[in-house]
Amino acid sequence: MPLTDTAIRAAKPLDKPQKLFDGNGLFLFISTHGTKSWRVKYTFQGREKLLTLGTYPELSLREAREGCAAAKKQLAAGTDPSAEKKLKARSIQTTFEAVAREWHANQSAVWTENYAKDVMERIDKNIFPYLGNRPIAEITPPELLAVLRKIEVRGAVDQAHRVRGICSLVFRYAIATGRAERDTAADLRGALKSRVVKPRAAITEPSDIGGLLRAIDGFTGTYTVKAGLQLLALTFLRPSEVRLGEWSEIDFEEKVWRIPAKRMKMRLEHIVPLSMQALEIVNTLHEISGDGRLMFPGLRSSEKAISDATFIAALRRMGYTKEEMCAHGFRAMASTLLNEQGYSADVIEKQLAHNPREKIRGIYNRAEYLSERRKMMQEWADYLTMLKNTNTKG
Repeated sequence: MPLTDTAIRAAKPLDKPQKLFDGNGLFLFISTHGTKSWRVKYTFQGREKLLTLGTYPELSLREAREGCAAAKKQLAAGTDPSAEKKLKARSIQTTFEAVAREWHANQSAVWTENYAKDVMERIDKNIFPYLGNRPIAEITPPELLAVLRKIEVRGAVDQAHRVRGICSLVFRYAIATGRAERDTAADLRGALKSRVVKPRAAITEPSDIGGLLRAIDGFTGTYTVKAGLQLLALTFLRPSEVRLGEWSEIDFEEKVWRIPAKRMKMRLEHIVPLSMQALEIVNTLHEISGDGRLMFPGLRSSEKAISDATFIAALRRMGYTKEEMCAHGFRAMASTLLNEQGYSADVIEKQLAHNPREKIRGIYNRAEYLSERRKMMQEWADYLTMLKNTNTKG
């Protein structure tokens, strides 16, 4: 029975590799790690052989069938598809560095500038000096592990895991473009030291939240900074998304903040419903900086936003240590309390701009759960007002 996209997406890794057959020799190989790769089984000169076409979902079911049909045509013409693929691969750049830079260039369009820079710096400093000139298809798990161990020795365990993840994406791109047969980095899962994930400092006790909100209201710095902190609490936005806000993004009639894709971490437009409390702050802020482009201009130039350290400095000035609260902590605060209060996890995640892995779904559902989010955001604002005014413990 031919495969369907639904069946492929639903297929989960098992304790041993699986083969899901489509027909005409084409099948989907699912490794125990969950990697799904398209392969074609065929016979050439009396010998049974395999041709790897690419990985799913990078290579769709339709494209895999087209690749299988093309391979069968080569067979009919007396050509070995595998030999032809290797010959073609040798005609293009196949070193790890060449493939990695090509992959990075393709991905940069959907990344923020800072994230793209960070990814390239990680592999440029840690991988290229040792494996950059090696043909990517020839790199073995022990070779890659030895390089990652160099990062571990520096005490940067989390960095080692991040670099391994980047390498895995490069290998998968190499497979999809016919320059490798396997994801070598995937074989290293469990080989590195376990990393200790340290959550960002956040205040989540209702009584302590009340105290924080009162401290923000009493902040003696500029109103611009105070408004930014208040909006961090009310909107769940990342600090950079707030401080770089532009007045063109505020829809006063619809009572929403529409942040364009270019300013979001995942490069998808994000809609933030504004509660009455948030709208009141925005209106007051508009009287101060509404004549310019930026909502939070710096003191030295109206064309430059306040720095990324401004909110942290304000929290420290109010007496909160780095172990107690950080600017990102308002997101954890909202997520923790709203989940405890029984709001839909999907609605909360959408408001946090934690977009689904199915990127296309995210693109076509920018306003997903908007009515539920409007209700939740107003109730959240009312809850914060109550905590601030009564110092209740919930």
